Amino acid sequence: MKNVHEIEIKLEGEKWTKCLDNAFKKNNKDIKIDGFRKGTAPKEVYLKKYGIESLYPDAVNEAINIAYKDLLAENNLTPVIEPAVDVTGISDASIIFKFKIITKPEIKLSSYKDLGVKKETVKVSKEELKTEIDNLRKELAEVVVKENGEVANGDTVVIDFDGEVDGKALEGGKGENYPLEIGSHTFIPGFEEGLIGKKENEEVTLNLTFPENYVEDLKNKPVTFKVKIHEIKTKVLPEINEDFYKDLGLEEIKTKEEFEKEVEKTIKDRKKEEIENKFVEDLLAKAAENLEVEINPEIISEEVHRMIDGYARQLQSQGITIDQYYQITGTTHEDLHKQMEPEAIKRLKYRYVIEEIAEKEEIDFTEKEVEKKAQEMADNYGIKKEELIEAYGNLDIVKYDMRMHRALEILKENNEK
Repeated sequence: MKNVHEIEIKLEGEKWTKCLDNAFKKNNKDIKIDGFRKGTAPKEVYLKKYGIESLYPDAVNEAINIAYKDLLAENNLTPVIEPAVDVTGISDASIIFKFKIITKPEIKLSSYKDLGVKKETVKVSKEELKTEIDNLRKELAEVVVKENGEVANGDTVVIDFDGEVDGKALEGGKGENYPLEIGSHTFIPGFEEGLIGKKENEEVTLNLTFPENYVEDLKNKPVTFKVKIHEIKTKVLPEINEDFYKDLGLEEIKTKEEFEKEVEKTIKDRKKEEIENKFVEDLLAKAAENLEVEINPEIISEEVHRMIDGYARQLQSQGITIDQYYQITGTTHEDLHKQMEPEAIKRLKYRYVIEEIAEKEEIDFTEKEVEKKAQEMADNYGIKKEELIEAYGNLDIVKYDMRMHRALEILKENNEK
């Protein structure tokens, strides 16, 4: 592929000698050689005992960075991923590296204007309005104990439960005074449904089966739960009146008609954002059909790794490690990598579309404009501009984001009618 550059570079003379000297200083300070205090043996004595080869590992690590900077300066290349590097020759006089540099692939975008993508119009049906109002009422519903009643969908039951599989206690399958909302699908299929119609203090035996998509050692296995219902709670929905409007923070609303208009506006604003996002997604998908690019497997792999890292952080915020995820789902890193590849390719193509539009439209910003944007961003985050630049790495990243944002705006402008 044209964007793959395999280049050998030789480091010798003072540059390589300095790397070896630094490696010697690092290694020698913790070594005791007969006749010398720790760390004071001359280099000649050290080399006679341990050999020049003992310095190579540390010297190579330092030399790689020097050679890489020299290579980029001499060849005017901008890598898009970390390079692969091999040592092809090494001695006390020099070291030879072979770098595999991958730059941005060659991209051709034939068209991004008048793509024929239509933006949906914002409409709110009576059913959507009713559902939104019902949800608001549920949020402010009062939970009361249901006296002498039966469990119904939407109720919360306080239960003891004890699970058994293959005649043995189910690990993690026991709980006391556990609050369970019926219809929340917290438990396996059949559990919550099996409690509907039951009464307070009633004991129930549920003979169920773990689903196909459960953990490996339990999926499709029969399980028995013994359940005792201690208490049944139900939600009492508030009346639609001025007190309800005030509880929602809508003190200015006085009538049902005004309230419905306000709710309708909220739905419209939300749908407008959703429609806008879908319009951009559809435009990028359509424009990507006009994109000619051959993406290196290494670029795809690095994008996948970024996605996996992001997913791992998302799981971590929920108290689950990526290794626990693999165990629960019965998958491996390789499985997840393969699963994410199509999305990674799509993201890369969309990015290339936006970058190509920015190039074709000659989008650029002055240093003053970028500085101003960085200050605005810092103010929004409540930090100093210098802190934002440090977090980003440099102002070039801020400028890149500005160019991408403007390119998306141009894409929309050229397709809205």
